[in-house]
Order: sequence, then C-alpha cells, then structure tokens
Amino acid sequence: MTPKTIFIFDSYALLAYLGGESGQARVKDVLLQTRDEKCNLLLCMINFGEVLYMTEGRRGFAAAQSVQAMIENMLIEIVDVTRNLVLDAAHMKANYTLSNVDAFVVALAQRENGIVLTGDPEFSNVEKLIHVEWLK
Repeated sequence: MTPKTIFIFDSYALLAYLGGESGQARVKDVLLQTRDEKCNLLLCMINFGEVLYMTEGRRGFAAAQSVQAMIENMLIEIVDVTRNLVLDAAHMKANYTLSNVDAFVVALAQRENGIVLTGDPEFSNVEKLIHVEWLK
C-alpha cells in the first residue's frame, strides 16, 4: 500500500481558507482529500495558536472561539509540541531566516516528510530542506 501524502498546514493556509482569500480553493481541496482518506493533514499546536491569536486580534474573542471549534472539528491532526520538536525548531530558527512559528512548521515537515502548504514567502528560505506547495 502506498503511503498517504502528508500535508502540513502553515497558519497562512488556514487563514486563507477561513478568510476566503487567495488559495482557499486549494486548501478546501486538501481538506476534501483528507476526508476521503487520500492524505493526512497536520497542524502544529504552535501554528494553531497563531491562527487563534491572529483571528482574535483582527475579529475578536468570539470569532477566535468559533475558529477554534471549526478547526477542532476538521480532520486535521493537531500535533503537540514535544521536546524534540522544540529542539528541531530551534535549530531551524538559528540557521535560517524564519519566524519562530514558521520554524515549527519546517521542523514538523522534516520529521513527517510532509508538504508545507503556504503562501508565506519566508518559506522560500528553506525550500532546499522541505517540499513547499505554494498557494496562489
């Protein structure tokens, strides 16, 4: 049996989906593939938090709670932050021009051999390390 493709959501991807922004159609497609068990979808707990604080900052606490419930009801595996993931993310942050939050995405993508779905230009700094699928 062929292993399933693993997608790693960056905050950018979820925010594009939730906000009806460019890239929403591709994110929706990946969510449908996950529902049909054609792929697995991961989100680091750190990035989950980023989506929530950005939503609350822009639209308020009630909107953030609604987004939290929506994400928790999607077929997205929210990956807890372990000591090893922190160490790997710290290594990424120390050696590449990335935000701390994006360093966790890279570390998770490396660990899981996953494809990062994003439109964040920071990921161009690590394309030689991980596979990035760019949202248009």
